[in-house]
Amino acid sequence: MAAAVRSRWFRCCSALLRQGFPVLANARRRCFSGLSGQWNKMVGVGFGVALCAVPIVQKHEPTFLSHEALIRRAISLVTDSTCTLLSQTTYALIEALTEYTKAVYTLVSLYRQYTNHLGKMNSKEEDAVWQVIIGARVEMTTKQQEFLKLESSWMTALHLSEMAAEAAYQSGADQASVTARNHIQLVKTQVQEVRQLSQKAETKLAEAQTEELINTKVEESSQPCSISETTEEVEESYLRED
Repeated sequence: MAAAVRSRWFRCCSALLRQGFPVLANARRRCFSGLSGQWNKMVGVGFGVALCAVPIVQKHEPTFLSHEALIRRAISLVTDSTCTLLSQTTYALIEALTEYTKAVYTLVSLYRQYTNHLGKMNSKEEDAVWQVIIGARVEMTTKQQEFLKLESSWMTALHLSEMAAEAAYQSGADQASVTARNHIQLVKTQVQEVRQLSQKAETKLAEAQTEELINTKVEESSQPCSISETTEEVEESYLRED
């Protein structure tokens, strides 16, 4: 009797276990799947954060410049600066020389006009012409002072450029040295050409002034002397003898 009861109880428990096991199994699978999904999310987020947190380092070769290289770089900057200064002063000097040359030719023209009209003008007309000539002389002198002042600045800039070119050559910056020397030669040629034009104008001015003096003396000598003028000259010579 007791054995039968135990046997029946064992079968009931077995049946209950067989019926309850799938539920437990399903619950366990759902639990593990939920945990697995959350774990995957946590792992994904953590991996992304880790990627953001770790900096991407680019490998660069360390560059070390020698003293000679740094000096060559500095010399190149110096030659560029002196070339710029020389260009600007050259442009200003050429413009001033051109204006001076124009003023000289204006004065040459006035002298020649005056010479051509000697003996054909009265005293008032001669005075008016001389006033114009004097004004042209003042203008020419002003232009001359301007270009002489700029010429001094140009000579300073030229000297600095020559020193920079020599320093570039000594430091091994051959390209900078050649460029600076070529630029120096170019501006020298340009200034020399303009100077030749101004010197030619000055020569013509000297010729016009000489011609005016000669014609004036000829004109004065051709005029008859009055009796009063002759008497005054005799008296002055008599006084000089005393």
